Amino acid sequence: MPGAQGMPGAQGMPATAAFPQQQQQQQPQWADETRPLPQASAPTPAWAQAAAPPGHAAGIPDSVLDPALNPALDTALTPSSTPAPAVPKKPKKPGGGGGRDRYLDLLRSLALVRVVVYHLFGWAWLTVLFPSMGVMFALAGSLMARSLNRPAWGVIRGRIRRLLPPLWAFSVVVLAMMFVGGWNPSKDDDGLGWLGLINYIIPIGAPPYPWQIGSKSGLLEDTWAVQAAGPLWYLRAYLWFVIASPLLLWAFRRVPWATLLAPLALTAVVGTGLVKIPGETGNAVTDFAVYGSCWILGMAHHEGLLRQIPRYVVVSCAALVMAFGLWWASGHLGPDGWDLNDIPLAQATWSFGFVAILLQYSPSWQELPGRLARWDKLVTLSNNRAVTIYLWHNLLIMATVPILDRLYELPFMDDRLTGALDTTYLLWMFVLVWPLIALSIVGVGWIEDLAAKRSPRLWPDGSKKRGSNRARARGRGRAR
Repeated sequence: MPGAQGMPGAQGMPATAAFPQQQQQQQPQWADETRPLPQASAPTPAWAQAAAPPGHAAGIPDSVLDPALNPALDTALTPSSTPAPAVPKKPKKPGGGGGRDRYLDLLRSLALVRVVVYHLFGWAWLTVLFPSMGVMFALAGSLMARSLNRPAWGVIRGRIRRLLPPLWAFSVVVLAMMFVGGWNPSKDDDGLGWLGLINYIIPIGAPPYPWQIGSKSGLLEDTWAVQAAGPLWYLRAYLWFVIASPLLLWAFRRVPWATLLAPLALTAVVGTGLVKIPGETGNAVTDFAVYGSCWILGMAHHEGLLRQIPRYVVVSCAALVMAFGLWWASGHLGPDGWDLNDIPLAQATWSFGFVAILLQYSPSWQELPGRLARWDKLVTLSNNRAVTIYLWHNLLIMATVPILDRLYELPFMDDRLTGALDTTYLLWMFVLVWPLIALSIVGVGWIEDLAAKRSPRLWPDGSKKRGSNRARARGRGRAR
């Protein structure tokens, strides 16, 4: 299994039969209730006030948005008023309506599935087929722009509040396993020692972990800590994007194109070696640059900028940017070939163009159409538990190994069956990881509800809500 996607500094990790070595680059994501957040008690600076569009009074409740790793949303609370007949209604901005956009929900679910598949099989072409991290950052940026209709500090506090408790639950388990395995943070070479553990509580930087712990013949491979802590890079990047969003939205509303393209220009500087920033600071800056334009593209989608441009112009320009990304990648292939995670500028430009096309064609579904409707419950579930799925999936992939290894001990396992299991081992890991993810949803997913100040739910796939909606519809029919 490759190292966590986009995890800085993962090069040099030992490879195993079940987990092929993955060279990593310096680069690097969730609901039923809506409730207003309390108005910020501290005065909001001018640049943060400017991020809110005119006509939105401070404190007016809007839909409460989960972290990008869990933006499962429901109907936004909007003031109930009837406009005067003589005044025409303004068209709604994309993503600014009152209901959940099932198209965006579907994209988020696809991105999560792609992340799991990539981390298991390590297929480089998946980064070209569907740049999942760029999609997830774009969706998060759109939702963040929507929530900034309210006071900025209250929005930031709410997002951080929803992000941290699921992280704490994950950190308790992972750190306990590391300490039981004999890890001593004070002996790490990064110089932070025990102080670095703060990043398991608030992900402002890279969390420390041992590159090797245990033994290769142990229950888990000796690089399990690297794999388990891998997804935490995303939380770091997401946190800094959330903090910067009021300023980014303020800048976007004044100089939209310069703000949108600035991260790509920054990637061309720090992601190509033209300017080298050492250590984790360089990794964080590269993460921010590579996915910054995708985040701001999400804001542009919410603000309606993409709808103001003819579709053929958006698609043509996006195709040119993507073509440049592939051209750049062709001349800078890493040890894993066309894995864009190893090529920051190619990742940034390909993801930017790909996301621009997805958002330009955004149909704003209120329900999944046609055959997609059969996946409605799974889409709802994955959106309601996106933080849980993203945090735990790598550790659960590794947990499939000791389970499958027990099959070799069965008395009927002859040479033929053993060879067949060896050949299909990764496939069986893929089959087994999904029940384990389901168990994690039941076991710790409800923490996301507590973080959002909701009643905890074990399996939030939307079934009860849809049932109550149908019951109300039948009641209205009888009343008529």
